Amino acid sequence: MDLDHALRIDTPAAIMAQSTIEQKVANEKWECYNCMSKSSISVAIRGAIPDSNNAKTYLASIEEQFKGFSKAHVSTLVMKILTTEYDGTSGVCEHIMMMNDMACKFKGMEMTISKGFLVHFIMTSLPVQFGPFKINYNTKKEK
Repeated sequence: MDLDHALRIDTPAAIMAQSTIEQKVANEKWECYNCMSKSSISVAIRGAIPDSNNAKTYLASIEEQFKGFSKAHVSTLVMKILTTEYDGTSGVCEHIMMMNDMACKFKGMEMTISKGFLVHFIMTSLPVQFGPFKINYNTKKEK
């Protein structure tokens, strides 16, 4: 349907008296798709972003707005992975998978946690009852 036309094509030059029919058609097409691109954005998002006549500029504004949210999300995720402790109600495997899932979320934010670092996060999240297991792990030469 070519809905991304206004995002791929730069804003055409303004129509002048000497503009050709092709230029007028191209301008009308761009205007139509520009309007459709903007109207397809959720009302909740549109209300928080300053309006722009250009869909490409509008999307850039949305991107800037959400960069701040992702920084806050990173901070929240860091605190969560640092303070998470095994509660004893779910299985240890489920706890490890939850910690691994948190670490995977960092990859999507262009941050990574090495497997070794993740293992240490998981080991420190285990309660005192797992002391012998931790000692056994720490005395092994293999990672």
